[in-house]
Amino acid sequence: MPEAEPLAGDELLPCGRPLSRAWEEARDGKATADSHTTRCPYCRQAVDGLAALDEASRALRDKERPPGHSLAERVINAVRAEVRLGALLPLDDSAHDVRIAESAAARVLRRAADTVPGARAASCRLTATGNGTAVHITMTLAAALDQPLPDRAARVRRAVLQAADHELGLAVSDLDLKIDTVLDPAVVSSGGPTKRSGQR
Repeated sequence: MPEAEPLAGDELLPCGRPLSRAWEEARDGKATADSHTTRCPYCRQAVDGLAALDEASRALRDKERPPGHSLAERVINAVRAEVRLGALLPLDDSAHDVRIAESAAARVLRRAADTVPGARAASCRLTATGNGTAVHITMTLAAALDQPLPDRAARVRRAVLQAADHELGLAVSDLDLKIDTVLDPAVVSSGGPTKRSGQR
C-alpha cells in the first residue's frame, strides 16, 4: 500500500511515518494489517496510545450526564433564572445591602392594586433611582368606569405605596399610574377573573 503524502503540519514519528497514519489505523482498528506498524516500536506506541484515547473519548461521549452538569448548562440556567427574577432592587434598610428581585416586588404591588374594587394591575415595572436607594414604580391598570378615574387612581396609589412601604420596605421615589384598559363591568360586580374589554 503506497504511503499517502503527509498533511501540512502533520507530526512525523521517529521512524518517519506521519502521526495521522497511526491515528487512522488506531481509529479504524487496522493496526495489525500493516507490517511496518506491527514491527515499529514508535508506530505501535502511537497506535496503542491513540486507541486508548479514542476509547476513553467514546466512553465519555456515550456516558449520560445529569442535567445541568456542564459549565455551559449551569451558566445558561443561571442567566435564565436572572432574567425571570429581573433586577435586584434595594430595600430601605439602614445599610442598603438588602435587595429584592423585581419580579417578587412587582407581584406584591400588583396584588395591592387589585385590592381596590374596580381596578386590576396589568403590569408593574420597578427601577432603581438616584444613588440606588429608592425605586421608581410604573404600573399599568385596567379600571372600571363606575367611579371617577382620578378617585380610583388615588386609591390604587395609596394601596401600592402602603404595600411598598409596609410589606416590602421599599423607598419609592415616584409612582406612575397609567390606565389603558376599561375593566368589564361584570368583573367589577362579581369580583371574578380579570377579563378586560377588548382582551383576546
